[in-house]
Amino acid sequence: MRLAADWLKARGLPLGRGSVLTVDHGLRPGSAKDSAAAASWARAAGFPAHILRWRGAKPRSNVEDRARNARYRLLGDWCHAHGVATLLLAHTRDDQAETFLLRLGRGSGVDGLSAMRGRAPFPLAGYDGIQLVRPLLDIGRDELRADLAARGVAWLDDPMNEDPRFARVRIRQAMPALEAAGLSAARIAQAARHLARAREALDADTERFLRRHARFTPDGIAMLDGAALQSEPRETALRALSTILMRISGSTYRPRFERLEHLYDALGRSTPGHTLSGCRIGPAPKAFRHFGAATLEVRREKPRRRGLGAEDASRKKLVAPAVANGKLPKKGRIIGRLSGS
Repeated sequence: MRLAADWLKARGLPLGRGSVLTVDHGLRPGSAKDSAAAASWARAAGFPAHILRWRGAKPRSNVEDRARNARYRLLGDWCHAHGVATLLLAHTRDDQAETFLLRLGRGSGVDGLSAMRGRAPFPLAGYDGIQLVRPLLDIGRDELRADLAARGVAWLDDPMNEDPRFARVRIRQAMPALEAAGLSAARIAQAARHLARAREALDADTERFLRRHARFTPDGIAMLDGAALQSEPRETALRALSTILMRISGSTYRPRFERLEHLYDALGRSTPGHTLSGCRIGPAPKAFRHFGAATLEVRREKPRRRGLGAEDASRKKLVAPAVANGKLPKKGRIIGRLSGS
């Protein structure tokens, strides 16, 4: 915030051109008070300030990911409502290193391990036209704290950043030991940047593959050349498959790498019918085999039925085996044993 103010003033631009947004997740006592303090500091610095609150019941599991999605949705909604096309985020070099290690632990591929981008599209679907900008990726947290101390400016540390229930906190607490072993945040962030360049090259290869070997219909179905997929270098093939699944499902996130690899290997064995990321992948109907007999069709998976309707339940009662003298017929006894009766 202070650095943004410096940047605007140096260019003779009014601070009112920007706004400071604070998200109150409501996950701990005192979050509302801290959010109010942050907004007060922003206004004192000359910025309009707004607090965005995550309302409703809070999750008990997968808290980090769900809070992240809620945070981005609140920010995206505000930006859309106010015609804002650029959202500045304060991710630092330390955040970059922690993200790399988190994804390394999940077995991520090149995409997951490559750096957060300085400029990136909004990470949730439905927010086209909003760009994320991360101007502090080459700066460490300690440097930012030193700058604030030199200015005589107070800051807040979120107590949840010390809660070992969260994977990122455990990574953060392990960083001193990694630093001592020569794996500094700067070195890890540098490795992530190297992988980002590799990702750019792979992105270009993947786009070329999809232009030649995939077709997308207006009703949200993809036809894919399965033979070409298997003959392509594995990394490009996996990326192409992931891109198609995301495009058809509308998902913001790529499938988990291990599951994607299992799907790719299964397609190579010509086993019919698979599902991943809300999509069904299988042989294309004859009328749509644009790439010959090996053409694959990727479409959204049909919603699964949950429970029986009243009509189904009554029909089930009608076909239940008759009971004579308190005993089921032999076939009925077998069915009853299997169903736990």
